[in-house]
Amino acid sequence: MKYIIKPITSGDEYFLSEMLYQAIHIPKGKSPLPREIVYCAELAGYVQSWGCGGDCSFFAINANANQSIGAIWLRLLVGENKGYGYVDDNTPEMSIAILPEYRGQSIATQLLTHLFTLDCGKSSVSLSVSANNLAIRLYERFGFKVVSRSDDSLTMKRY
Repeated sequence: MKYIIKPITSGDEYFLSEMLYQAIHIPKGKSPLPREIVYCAELAGYVQSWGCGGDCSFFAINANANQSIGAIWLRLLVGENKGYGYVDDNTPEMSIAILPEYRGQSIATQLLTHLFTLDCGKSSVSLSVSANNLAIRLYERFGFKVVSRSDDSLTMKRY
């Protein structure tokens, strides 16, 4: 499949919300959460009012179908808006998601590569990931290291 990577704009907030929903790890055998969960206070900050200073993001688009199929984004979440992957007030949190039918096709690898070759991905970056998520190996390949653990979740940071 041929796909292209392009920046996300403020007009793409709806799809970014869908990607936030897709980024929520649901273990096998568990029921999916309602889509409205992305609007709860703990998650809404990852996409609400997208395009503020410092926000950096990219879509992967299926070039044949002209359909957005994945996204990667960085946002600095501080103060009362701290996210699940918070490590300090200077480290933006990264989120990444691919639509289920496109997973396993190296799209996440390409999005990570794209992000880290640009200025917005040159600083330290953190993320939160479920401890049983296979994506941990992908993050480790890109230099992320576990900096804390709570319950079934890991916070990882790339320096």
